Amino acid sequence: MEEFQTIAIYNYSHEIVVIKHLLEQEEIRYFFENETLVSIDPFASFAYGGIKLKIHLNDFEKVQALLDHLNNKLKIV
Repeated sequence: MEEFQTIAIYNYSHEIVVIKHLLEQEEIRYFFENETLVSIDPFASFAYGGIKLKIHLNDFEKVQALLDHLNNKLKIV
């Protein structure tokens, strides 16, 4: 797990649906820390530090570009 680094943090589980799809489509190694805890108790998201998107270091730049492109095109409410 030391080879994975947090690249983004989300507060609610509905925010990660599109990102999951894009990462799987690109076959990028990832996992969401605290995803299950926050989906069970959404009000405790801030207590857990949110849902952290962890990316393998080899894919960090590729994912950063993907997230930048996504944030410019799509506004998640």
